[in-house]
Amino acid sequence: MAARSLWNGTLTFGLVNVPVKVFTATESKSIHFHQVHLKDEARIEHRKVCPKHDEVDKDEIVMGYELSDGGYVELSKDEIAAAGGENAKLIDVEHFVPGEDIDPIFYEKTYYLGAGDDGEDAFRLLRKALEQSGKVAIARWVFHDRERLVCVRPYEGVLAMDVLNFHDEVVEPADLDLPSPQKNPTDRELEMAGKLVKSLQAKFEPHKYKDSYRDAVLAVIERKRKGEEISVEEPEPREEPDDLMKALEASLG
Repeated sequence: MAARSLWNGTLTFGLVNVPVKVFTATESKSIHFHQVHLKDEARIEHRKVCPKHDEVDKDEIVMGYELSDGGYVELSKDEIAAAGGENAKLIDVEHFVPGEDIDPIFYEKTYYLGAGDDGEDAFRLLRKALEQSGKVAIARWVFHDRERLVCVRPYEGVLAMDVLNFHDEVVEPADLDLPSPQKNPTDRELEMAGKLVKSLQAKFEPHKYKDSYRDAVLAVIERKRKGEEISVEEPEPREEPDDLMKALEASLG
């Protein structure tokens, strides 16, 4: 079954309008557990409860922004959506920049863009222009009641749209509580580390990397299903090497 778009709208750059559809580009393979009652395996329910009136119907629930005095400004979903105004259905391109200028720390999540209805010509033009220029488009996109900064780039016949963190959402390394390095590595240590890096050098092939922890959890689930008792063993603590050169030599050996 073909994937359905999760958002339809228009990408704009200059006075050019490109009808587009947004699709999810990734899917979680995480194992999901449900909370159940130990005595009878009944599913635990999470109800919406008001401390003054017990359980509350969903039609009586609104979003509330807490003020400094403890009061709330209550807004409906439609009122929150109205903040997007005319931009609510736009991916508005502001600049074109070299893709290598964006540090990976800014990337959050990726979507695919496809051509919207009657938008194939404009979509193809944008994709080709990005391919030839080597640039990526930086735009703003309002989605799920939040403005997102996004990067649009060509990818395997479509466009990839990466959601970026805003600058003030990235923690500065200078703000971390870390000890200051006491000394620089020696030339010999750098030489050995370089050899170790070279010995582990490989071409990045995504299909070779599997979620081994997920497989291990599924194996435990299957063993438990068969009635096997699962013993929990504490992993052996790894010793920190007191001699960096010996650790490098052992790694190469």
